[in-house]
Amino acid sequence: MADERLKGKGAIVTGGSRGIGRGICVGLAAAGADVAVNCRDNPEEAEEVIEQTQKLGGRTIAVRANVADRGEVEDMFATVRGELGSIDILVNNAGICPFHEFLTMPEGLWDEVQAVNLKGTFLCSQAAARIMVEPGRGGRIISISSISALVGGGMQTHYAPGKAGQRSLMQSLAIVLGPHGITCNSVLPGTILTDINAEDLSDPHKRDRMLKRIPAGRLGQPEDIAGPVVFLASEEARYVNGAELLVDGGLFVNLQ
Repeated sequence: MADERLKGKGAIVTGGSRGIGRGICVGLAAAGADVAVNCRDNPEEAEEVIEQTQKLGGRTIAVRANVADRGEVEDMFATVRGELGSIDILVNNAGICPFHEFLTMPEGLWDEVQAVNLKGTFLCSQAAARIMVEPGRGGRIISISSISALVGGGMQTHYAPGKAGQRSLMQSLAIVLGPHGITCNSVLPGTILTDINAEDLSDPHKRDRMLKRIPAGRLGQPEDIAGPVVFLASEEARYVNGAELLVDGGLFVNLQ
């Protein structure tokens, strides 16, 4: 039996052309949603996602925008609303993590990471909420934060604070937007095999050490994040608001 939990819903996934974002786009489409695949500068990859999702029967479009630019964000939401007819689900997934040592970190790198990861979440959430607060509409805002929101990282002194801020933003928006029928939640992935950590995990010693720390016995895949996102976007999660779902194979609790 086909999964139609999100039938008739329109969704935007920022950073949807690769990695976790691509997995989420496929998952939403498989549940019946119409999906807008946001990308900043890799339209070819976005078209690959569209080819994959259209096989599932839903409607998918690509839309280019820098999530850290208010004008581009507003244009993106106007375009998607015009093309899909509604915006019921926003997944804030766009993010960058250029690993860097703290003592020599340029101010510009700090600013860039916060602009994409945190400011982008703010701008997109605000644009989505302005549509979702219309009478009777409601909606779902889901942000892909990180296990790094809960722990520190020696090469992530720019990334971890931004992800913690993203998680905190969803908690605050849950209070503000809950009365409008809009739920706001976070998903916190652990170590997922994507482009963002491919170089770091190419070191066999690092990879082996990480694997030994994960009770599930494997690194995560993008589709491992898609399932939780679809759940939070569905009617089944209508009373889940201001929550966070840690998806890490047990990594966080494995302290001994």
